[in-house]
Parts: sequence; C-alpha cells; structure tokens
Amino acid sequence: MSVHQEKKKEIEPALIVPFVQSVRKVLATMAQMETTIGRPYGKQKGPSEHDCSGIIGFSGKVIGTVVVSFPLATASKLVAAFAGDEVDPQSSDFADAIGELTNMIAGAAKPQLGGDANITVPSVIMGRGHTVSRPSDIPCLVLPCSTVAGEFIVEIAIRTA
Repeated sequence: MSVHQEKKKEIEPALIVPFVQSVRKVLATMAQMETTIGRPYGKQKGPSEHDCSGIIGFSGKVIGTVVVSFPLATASKLVAAFAGDEVDPQSSDFADAIGELTNMIAGAAKPQLGGDANITVPSVIMGRGHTVSRPSDIPCLVLPCSTVAGEFIVEIAIRTA
C-alpha cells in the first residue's frame, strides 16, 4: 500500500456510534453522570496526554484496540462515583476500577458492532506521558468526553476483519 493510500484510510462510522452510546450508558448507569461527547478527531502516534489508560483488544470480525484515557483528577472522581467511595490511585483497586470501566464501555459497544467480536481482559497503564501502541494499519479516532468529574478520551482503533 502506498503512503498516499494509507493517509486515506478512515475508521468506519458504524464502528464509532456504538462507543458513543456505550460511554453515555455506562457512565450514566455506573457513575450517575451524564457524558457529553465532543467532535471526534484523528490521532497520530505519540504519547498520551493523560495519566491512566484502560486498554481493550478486539479480535474476530472486529480487530484493533480501544483505549480509555483519563487525567488522574478525572479518574479519581469517576472511580469514587463508580466504587461508592474514594480509592487511593496507588492501590490495585484503583487500576482494577479503571479496567472495569473500560471493560464495560467496550462490552456495551460489542453487541452493536455486528458479527463475531471478542474482547480481551483489560490492561491498565498508569503514569503521565505513557504511549499505547496500536496496529499501524488501523487509523485511530478520538472521542473527547466530558462529565462533571472532568474530561477524558476514548481512542478507537478498530476495523472489520
């Protein structure tokens, strides 16, 4: 594939809508927070601007990754709302809660993706400026999200197989 062809690759809109819906549903249900989704934009390679990220891999009829990234302040407020109490960001429970929120978002989107899509167990990366590598042949679209707890992003780098 030429460089010119690679620049034209776009993520399929039908693969984005389920994540918009799942983010809103999961945060409303699990954290009792309304979520506003901003205008999606493409992401090039580079380090995260956030402090913690939950990562889910997709395989089967849909392949790629979905990453939910938060500034620490936002993550702390969301985890407290989700868990019903404050959780120390240095504890394994905090990372588990970030992983579970990511899992719920991906899991709620999965049935709407059509076909046989499988998701992995979530992984969580903590630390400012971390880099999440994605498949180089799949473009990444970022959904900027905003709640009363703060802003976060959902990076969607998936395609149909």
